[in-house]
Amino acid sequence: MKKNISFVMAIALALSVSFMSCKKTDTNADNSTDLATHSNDEARVSSESDAVANDADLATESFAAFSGRPGTVNSSTSSVICDATTVLDSTATDRRITITYNGTNCNGTRTRTGVVVLTMPLATHWRDAGAVLSVTVQNLAVTRLSDGKSITINGLKTYTNVSGGRIIDLSAGNTIVHDIASPGITVTFDNGTQRTWQIAKRRTFTYANGIVITTIGTHTDGGISGIAAWGSNRFGNSFVTSITAPLVIRQDCSFRLVSGQVTHQRLVANVVTSFGLDATGNATSCPVGTYYFKSVWTGVNGVVRTVIYPY
Repeated sequence: MKKNISFVMAIALALSVSFMSCKKTDTNADNSTDLATHSNDEARVSSESDAVANDADLATESFAAFSGRPGTVNSSTSSVICDATTVLDSTATDRRITITYNGTNCNGTRTRTGVVVLTMPLATHWRDAGAVLSVTVQNLAVTRLSDGKSITINGLKTYTNVSGGRIIDLSAGNTIVHDIASPGITVTFDNGTQRTWQIAKRRTFTYANGIVITTIGTHTDGGISGIAAWGSNRFGNSFVTSITAPLVIRQDCSFRLVSGQVTHQRLVANVVTSFGLDATGNATSCPVGTYYFKSVWTGVNGVVRTVIYPY
């Protein structure tokens, strides 16, 4: 039986998955704290990249011309994204939505400025199996209000609706699969360092007491599988980040990232980061307040290092 899902609520996860670390617990710190910084950077870039994907889902499914769904927005403008305006137009061959970010998100944790342009062939609807959406990110600057730190993202990504279907029509008996890929996005960190990262993810939408989004990595390189991101970090060191336990976001936990694990490799040490934890680093059920993630690696002289960040 199909569930009556509020689409705005379904995409509201874009407002709640942004990492907002403003403090950390650091035990036995040594001169390898670059690893902790990289772990936090990757979590934040991944989160903001996924937030753009959520906004793209919301925009494409809100405009009838893109979604092919009667009853959606038929005008050329919309304000369905809390901190952005969206404008629909088209050329002789393509449909296009321009998202212009212009302020603070609904839960007041960050500001975003910049533009994202969504383009799809005129003959295609996003509901179609195999539909491909080109996503061009232009100077998307995201500033964390807790500490004023920012990142800026530029580049091209492609979203593929592998299964077909629309999230708004998600029911307990079906599954929707989206792939996200990029040959290279440029990330500018708060210290002015600029690096290029590549992305390869699969997001699967199911329904169990609300929407559940499960993310895995889809790239393989040099015997490492499940890679979701790779490139050079702010320190100029090459890395690959694989999802070693699927990342799970649940609507019945206010669209929070409730579990999962990633491993950062090809650095001076492998860093394992686990999500869905309490302040002591133990797995927890849906919290009233803050979730934490924990990064662990083996440092100098075989000493195990641990940092814990809120998100």
